[in-house]
Amino acid sequence: MAKSEFICINCPLGCMLTVEYDGNEIISVKGNTCPRGDKYARQELLAPKRTVTSTVRTEGSVHRRVSVKTVPEIPKKDIFRVMEEVKRTVVSPPLKIGDVIIHDIADTGSDLVATSDLGE
Repeated sequence: MAKSEFICINCPLGCMLTVEYDGNEIISVKGNTCPRGDKYARQELLAPKRTVTSTVRTEGSVHRRVSVKTVPEIPKKDIFRVMEEVKRTVVSPPLKIGDVIIHDIADTGSDLVATSDLGE
């Protein structure tokens, strides 16, 4: 049996979580003050995921960049592949918050969406 410790990032409390596990079997999660901490610890140990936030270049706008994020979270191991696609991306107005810029970015099953408006 092994132990890992995590700081939960699901809320401002930042609970210190201790996970006991044997291979891929979670024996226990301790230290969480809510169910979200338990879920976070299990995911972080077995299949960590992250929301990638960034910006992409624009053309035809007074703004040089527009903010974006991945929805839903992507596997942590795919962050660099996603960022390679983000770096190559150029968008033009108009864009609204939530508009999909890249569907299934880097074959992750997640979309890259705008998180700010880009008017003409």
